[in-house]
Amino acid sequence: MSGDVFNKGGAVSMIKRLVREEEGQTLVEYGLLVALIALVVIAILTLLGTKVRNLFVRVNTSIASTT
Repeated sequence: MSGDVFNKGGAVSMIKRLVREEEGQTLVEYGLLVALIALVVIAILTLLGTKVRNLFVRVNTSIASTT
């Protein structure tokens, strides 16, 4: 059924219409903004994740050495 949409040009014409319309432009801008925010969050979590892991390792080592 989804093949019919592409064969009739429905999806392509919808995308072209969205690109021409201001609403489509706004939608694309919001999509790009969300993608950028997601990349920044992933980068921050990656950096903080390593630091948090190292902190837990140090705490674990400290606790293990006192027992």
